[in-house]
Amino acid sequence: MMSSGGKYTTINNQQLQGSVPAVPDPPPVTVKFTDSNLQTFPPSQAQGKITGGSRPPRDADDSFSKPVSGGSSDEPQQSGWLRSFAVAAYKPYFDVDTSDVLERIIDSLFPFRGTFNEKTSTNPDLYGPFWICTTLIFLAASMGTFVTYIAHKLKDQEWNYDINLVTWSAGLFYGYVTIVPLCLYVVLKYFSVPAGLVQLLCLYGYSLFIFIPALCMSIVPLDIFRWVIAGVAGFMSATFVALNLRAHIKSAGEQWFFIVAGIFLLQLALSVVLKIYLFTVSV
Repeated sequence: MMSSGGKYTTINNQQLQGSVPAVPDPPPVTVKFTDSNLQTFPPSQAQGKITGGSRPPRDADDSFSKPVSGGSSDEPQQSGWLRSFAVAAYKPYFDVDTSDVLERIIDSLFPFRGTFNEKTSTNPDLYGPFWICTTLIFLAASMGTFVTYIAHKLKDQEWNYDINLVTWSAGLFYGYVTIVPLCLYVVLKYFSVPAGLVQLLCLYGYSLFIFIPALCMSIVPLDIFRWVIAGVAGFMSATFVALNLRAHIKSAGEQWFFIVAGIFLLQLALSVVLKIYLFTVSV
C-alpha cells in the first residue's frame, strides 16, 4: 500500500480487526402479471358491444338507418302552437301503407257498416284524403274538358280550354274537406262531444271517394242518368259520414239527431252542387 510520502507499506494481518461482513443476496423478485383479456378480442365482458365509456361519437346520418324514439332525438323539439308549423308534427298522419288506404277506401264504399271510425281511431291518416281530393280535382277537370271537347267537335264549333274548371274544383274539394270538418269539430266541442280534428278530416276525405267513379260515369250524355248517379253517390257518402258519427254524437244529448241530420243534408247538398257544376256539360 502506498503512503502519502510515496513509499509502500505492508499490511499486517494482525492489524485487521475482523473481516468485512458478507452482504446476503436479495431474495428473488417474482413479477406477477394480472390476467388480461388480450388473448380474445373483444374482451369477454363486452361481448362485441361498445361500452358507454368508450362509445364513439354518434353519426350524423344515424337516424336514416334506424328509427328514432321520441325522447332520444337530437332535433330540437318545438312546443306549444309553434309545433303545428313543423313538418314533423304531420309526419305520423302520412305514415300508412297502401293496404291500409285500400281497406279504408273499401269501407267507404259500404256505408252501412259504420265501423270506419273504430278502425281509424288509433291511426287516422291524411294521406288518403289528400290524394282522393287531388284525384277528384284533376278528374273533374279532365272529364269536363274531354266531354266539352267531344261535344264541340260533334257540332263543328270552336273549343277553348277552361282553366277555371281546375281552380273551381280545387276550391270546392279542398275547401269542403277542410272547412266542414273544422266547423263540425267546433260544434262537437261546444256540446262536449269527444272528437278529434284529424279523425274528422280523415272521415270526410274518404267519404268523397265515391264521387270518383260517379264523375267517370258522368260522361254519359243523359241528364237523367247523371242525376241518378249524383244522387246515389251523395246518398252513399252522406250515409257513410252520418252513421260513423252517430255513435259519438249521441253523447251530445237531445241535440244529437239534429247534428246528424245536418251532416247528412250537407253531404247531399255537395252532390247537388257537383251535379249542377260538374256533371252538367253545356255547349
